[in-house]
Amino acid sequence: MSPLDDVLPGDDLDGERLEDAVLDGRDLAGSSLLECAFARCSLDELRLDRARLVDTTFDECRAGSLSAASGTWQDVTWTDARVGALLAGGSAWTRVELRGGKLDYVNLRGARLDTVRLVEVVVDELDLTDAQARGLRLEGCRVRSLTLRGARLRSADLRGVDGLQALAGADGLAGATITQGQLLELAPLLAEHLGLVVD
Repeated sequence: MSPLDDVLPGDDLDGERLEDAVLDGRDLAGSSLLECAFARCSLDELRLDRARLVDTTFDECRAGSLSAASGTWQDVTWTDARVGALLAGGSAWTRVELRGGKLDYVNLRGARLDTVRLVEVVVDELDLTDAQARGLRLEGCRVRSLTLRGARLRSADLRGVDGLQALAGADGLAGATITQGQLLELAPLLAEHLGLVVD
């Protein structure tokens, strides 16, 4: 029996420590998670929509899909995550770090990001459509597809991104720092975006 079996959407959790727990399909929408720690937990179809997470850690957790739309994350750390789809559109992240692991699809559409770091993470598709990001840093990351339509970046450091094959919304790169090597790699994508014919 999980300690969360009696938890209802909107309930508060304070100081919970869970290891090897199966939380698949649990609905914690609108809940507050304060100083909680989850280690090696299965979180498939877990609902954290509109939830408030503060000083909470996830270590080696896995999920096919995790819904966290319109939530507030502050001082949250994910380590070695294995997530198919992280659906966090409209969320507000402050001092959030994703370190290691692999995420197939990260939806941060319309999100507000302040001091967010991705470190040595593999992301197949990162969607920042209409996001506002200040102090976003990607370090040692492999990102195959990046969407920046309508995004507004301030002090974003993308020098640690490798393996980019698709870029949508190149205008959203304004305000980001990249390397000269990345600029050369992006040249064909930028030319396509601008409608340039290279002959």
